[in-house]
Amino acid sequence: MKVLHMIFEECRPTRRQALGLAGAALACLRQGPARAETQVDLQLVLAVDASGSVDQRRFNLQKQGYVKAFQDQRVLAAIRSGAFQSIAVTMFQWTGPLLQSEVIPWMIIRDEATAGAVSRAIAAAPRRIFGGGTSISGAIDFGVTRFARGEWQSDRKVIDISGDGANNGGRPASLARDEAVSLGITINGLPILSIEPWLEEHFRDEVIGGPGAFLVVARDFESFGEAIVKKLVAEIANATSPLMRG
Repeated sequence: MKVLHMIFEECRPTRRQALGLAGAALACLRQGPARAETQVDLQLVLAVDASGSVDQRRFNLQKQGYVKAFQDQRVLAAIRSGAFQSIAVTMFQWTGPLLQSEVIPWMIIRDEATAGAVSRAIAAAPRRIFGGGTSISGAIDFGVTRFARGEWQSDRKVIDISGDGANNGGRPASLARDEAVSLGITINGLPILSIEPWLEEHFRDEVIGGPGAFLVVARDFESFGEAIVKKLVAEIANATSPLMRG
């Protein structure tokens, strides 16, 4: 018995150790809700074409399409359908291989108020890039880096590429896509067929990839607004088909 008592005494934590264990337990309790608060259903990177073929009128049609999309009740309903009923969104403009500019930092959408805040931020964002080629691969590479800059966490990470031209600068788009997919990122596409009617095929074969990857095709910039609503609803609700047309 004396030996057992000595072993017990040696194994009993000191007051300092006990306080340390209690502190660690308290820290864990505090971190749990914090992690839960940063969890969203989807992290969505919106990559907007600002290349030379996109004149100011066309650019404004894209911009207004996004502004109205985040005010659309169909998009809000898709957000509410998720387990966490929230998504995180960021946006950048892109052209050439090294020409990208973030215009909207990561913002969370969980209700009409936060959706309105994103919509207003997009409306207020200026065009920062004018021309410089069409590097979809550069846009994908830049999009990948955005996920390390947000405070949100999710099981789904998507880069949403819209554009009216095929990749003509930097490395092949398929190489950038494959690297992004290997990191667990999905690439979806919204080709605008105003200039290159065969762009749909290029996006399907060289751009999109990853779990559930899909296209929404816009016939022209005038139909971009409805196309982006369809695309956002499908992306957010994670209920996609390989091809949808705007």
